[in-house]
Amino acid sequence: KAHPFCDLPGDPSLILTTNVDLGDKKMEIMKACSKAICARTGKPESYIAVAINDKADVIFGGSDEPTCLGCLYSIGAIAQESNGGITADVTDLLEPFGVAENRIYINFFDMPRANVGWSKRTFAG
Repeated sequence: KAHPFCDLPGDPSLILTTNVDLGDKKMEIMKACSKAICARTGKPESYIAVAINDKADVIFGGSDEPTCLGCLYSIGAIAQESNGGITADVTDLLEPFGVAENRIYINFFDMPRANVGWSKRTFAG
């Protein structure tokens, strides 16, 4: 019989790295990203993780103008519509800090359950 973890919704994990200083708005932006991922993927927020590394050394197109690189990993729920929506949501959150929409890359990865560890095992059991 399959382990109960095999039926859990699994993670989405978003990691953003930006060269701008988010200051005292960083936690607010992280929480907004979490809610956006929940809304766009249908995954329960209790499984969503977000990390933002701000004030990082990042260049885009050879320039250190404000930019952001991101990776979102999820067991399923990776699709053109949700990916585009998440990209728009993250962009909207970062534009007030000077990050233009054409200076953000977010890569989306659909993860096999066996490749996501949690609670001393994987989501495959």
